[in-house]
This record gives sequence, structure tokens and C-alpha cells, in this order.
Amino acid sequence: MISAIYERRSTRKFLARNISKSDMTDIIQSGMKAPSSKNRQPWKYIVVQGDAKEEMLRVFRQGIAREENECALLPQSKRYISAAKHTVDVMEAAPTIVFVVNSLGKNEMGEMTPEEHVYEICNIQSIGASVQNMLLAATEKGIGSLWICDIYFAYSELCEWLNSEGQLIAAIAFGYPDEFPEERPHKRIEDIVEWRS
Repeated sequence: MISAIYERRSTRKFLARNISKSDMTDIIQSGMKAPSSKNRQPWKYIVVQGDAKEEMLRVFRQGIAREENECALLPQSKRYISAAKHTVDVMEAAPTIVFVVNSLGKNEMGEMTPEEHVYEICNIQSIGASVQNMLLAATEKGIGSLWICDIYFAYSELCEWLNSEGQLIAAIAFGYPDEFPEERPHKRIEDIVEWRS
């Protein structure tokens, strides 16, 4: 697994080759093995392929167009809309998209008590661990992946299209890679670790 951690890359170019249901099941089950706060296992995955993927991409592009014109949800992020459009093109090339939902999640725009806010943070941490497990399992199988947060440029449209209980957190594109990018720069351990004894 250490080698998968070092070899994992964010893939943005995919081959036109489908992933077997068996491999996708292995990847998702790896996500399900992640630790979770109080063993709540708050994750839910919606696997989108084929015709459903085409419909989802249409909805995603509609949301981006709305955000571009109205900037309702992300008014300070308008400069990132072109990157979001590119992300949708990347998703179009990937054979499988997995939407990650916090099944216990609250409406991110709604009021929460301090306790609900803490639960929300803990659940999202748990989901992050689950996503990372899936990315590493995919790497181990020679499958590329891209963890996507640009869903927020079409958040209401995607939530309506998914029609699922819970809070949409992220999407992941999976496919056999058609690129092998170099490792991106990372901070030095000396700059981010504080040792106390």
C-alpha cells in the first residue's frame, strides 16, 4: 500500500476502456473498510456510467452556466468556472463517475447546533478516509482517478438529479489512465510537522 500512496496521481486523461463491475466493487468495498467516527459509516456511493453519465454531464453543464450568470452559490469563485468546465470534460472521458454522499449529512446551507456541526465534521473526515481508500485501491489495480470538488459549481442541479438522501460531498472519476503525470510538489516535512516530547 505504501507504493500505491507514492504512485497515486490525479488523472485527467482516460482511455476509452470500461472498468469491470468486479473491479469497481473492489474499489468501493475498499472505501467501505475505512475507519469512521463512532462507526457511523456515513458514506453512500452512486455509480454513474453510460447513458446516465451523459445525462449527468448535461445537468452539470447547466449548473455551471447558471453559476456563471448568477453566481448564486460561489460568488467569489467565478475565476474558477473555466476549471470547472474542464473538469466536466475530464468526467466525460472517464468511463465511471462515483458520487460520494454523506448519508447522515445536513443541508450545508442550513442552521446546525454545535453538536450537529461536530458530527458533520467527523462524518466528513470519515468520508475523506473512505475516498482515499478508493483512490489507493484504484491505483493498485492500474486504474486512474480524479477526486472532484467542482461539483459545487452545479450543486443544486446535481443534488436534484441524484435525488438521494443526505449531503453530496464529492465525485470521483475512474478510468484507465491515458497519461502518467509527474508527482506534484509537496510541502517539506520540516515545514509542516511539529514534534513535541
